[in-house]
Amino acid sequence: MSADKDRNFDPITEHFVKKVYGGLKGEIRLAVLKRDLAQTVEQLSAQLKRPLKILDVGAGLAQLSLQLAAQGHMVTINDISDNMLTEAKKSAEQLGVLTQVNWLVCPYQQLEDLLGEHNKQSYDLILCHALLEWLAEPQQIMPFFAQWLAPTGVLSLCFYNPASFIYRNLIMGNFNLLNNPNFKSDNKKSLTPNNPVSYEEADAWLKAQGFMIDKVSGLRVFHDYAPLKRGGHTNPEAVIEMELRYSDQTPYKWLGRYLHVQASFDA
Repeated sequence: MSADKDRNFDPITEHFVKKVYGGLKGEIRLAVLKRDLAQTVEQLSAQLKRPLKILDVGAGLAQLSLQLAAQGHMVTINDISDNMLTEAKKSAEQLGVLTQVNWLVCPYQQLEDLLGEHNKQSYDLILCHALLEWLAEPQQIMPFFAQWLAPTGVLSLCFYNPASFIYRNLIMGNFNLLNNPNFKSDNKKSLTPNNPVSYEEADAWLKAQGFMIDKVSGLRVFHDYAPLKRGGHTNPEAVIEMELRYSDQTPYKWLGRYLHVQASFDA
């Protein structure tokens, strides 16, 4: 497996930080993930009666795993982009956890060797958020999860929802784009993935590795579909409250621009 064609955000780190986490979209994303993970971490830590051993693969700015490190959990943070982890380390220093975290700058394909150098133990929680859609061969990361997740562990997998791309462009009337089978985003600056993974694909790949999906939430289930911001849309706190309310409800969760899947080994 080669990382040569996987997306690396080193050249546009500043643009990434501004576009992904510089506004309400990022706040919604973090709010839903934080809620989901808080429940999972609390339950898992109580079950194991100890702090968790956590691996964040393709962590980017690593906001969530740094918060978990600040809570006393043992965290390893990885990303292919040195620039992204440089930004994450600034946040880690502010939280007072810079030296508590194990930092690994490399593509996930090299993680196995580096993790083996530190220890051979598995992880109670593996986070992999917004990475699948930037991999040239996303299916190939699934055996890695199966190898490094503890038998009682949880995999937190968040990925771009291609159904939302179609639905949003239907609403916007971008029929020419949808009728163009060869459409590709400008991969130099665009943050719209060219290699999105459907829920059905992810589910099948996980099942092939012995996983069972336990929970699904949607991230930004309505915010991005409202071109005219009026009424409650003018109140960011109200938007986040509504996003949290409907993020784990059917059918709304399936409209999320991203899907957050939590999976464990099928007993």
